[in-house]
Amino acid sequence: MAVLVVGMADLKSAQSPDNLTTLGLGSCVGITLYDKKSQIGGMAHCMLPSYKGFEGQNKAKFVDSAVVELLNQMIKLGASRASLVAKIAGGAHMFGKSQNNDLLKIGERNAAAGLAILKQLSIPVLANDTGGSHGRTIELDTSTGLLSIKTVGLGTKSI
Repeated sequence: MAVLVVGMADLKSAQSPDNLTTLGLGSCVGITLYDKKSQIGGMAHCMLPSYKGFEGQNKAKFVDSAVVELLNQMIKLGASRASLVAKIAGGAHMFGKSQNNDLLKIGERNAAAGLAILKQLSIPVLANDTGGSHGRTIELDTSTGLLSIKTVGLGTKSI
């Protein structure tokens, strides 16, 4: 078994027994897709909500375009679009103490964009661990679909 590291503004897919992990989700969101039957999983580490206005840049950097790219990559590996489910983590408020400045609510906007694109694509979200003010590291087990979340100062849980 290998553990494939998904960097910031990156996405990868893998089939069991290989797992996927990403480190240091602050305001970024980690979005995972999983097909239980084929045991194919995918993960994106996204920094910003929307690709609109940034055409030509790295699609993995943006929530909306990353999910579409990840979906296409997984289908090429053999995942069934109809069987995909999603989990999302991250989207913390990391910039300053002010909760009133919309520009600083990038984590909240990233999480909302993730939920919106998944709804648009009719991919059910089984679990969501977003918000707060703590960073997270996540790992997707492609044999089970469990997402392990290590939250700074709060321990580890699986969803």
